[in-house]
Amino acid sequence: QVQLVESGGGLVQAGGSLRLSCAASGRTVSSYAMGWFRQAPGKEREFVAAISWTGGVTYYADAVKGRFTISRDNAKNTVYLQMNSLKPGDTAVYYCAAALVLVVVAREYDFWGQGTQVTVSS
Repeated sequence: QVQLVESGGGLVQAGGSLRLSCAASGRTVSSYAMGWFRQAPGKEREFVAAISWTGGVTYYADAVKGRFTISRDNAKNTVYLQMNSLKPGDTAVYYCAAALVLVVVAREYDFWGQGTQVTVSS
């Protein structure tokens, strides 16, 4: 089992930045691909970014490409999502997740955190 806990969410003005963290415990996550997803009220959960277990390969949704950066520190069992140039449309609950392979589909992820709220005001 892998337990994931997100932190770093909050309220920020448009154009601002936030860095989300996802701390893992239990089975080591160094061999898992990690992803970030988000879900806005009334919308389905959507893919944001993913990173391979080595950190050498990353994927991003078109909506965040160039603004968000995913990274990981396997020594700390932590994954990060640096979010810059935030827009009101980025408002959502952000979830981190772990998968055995690097994928962008939510149903392929085996473990999920509880989420952290990000609110971007205009």
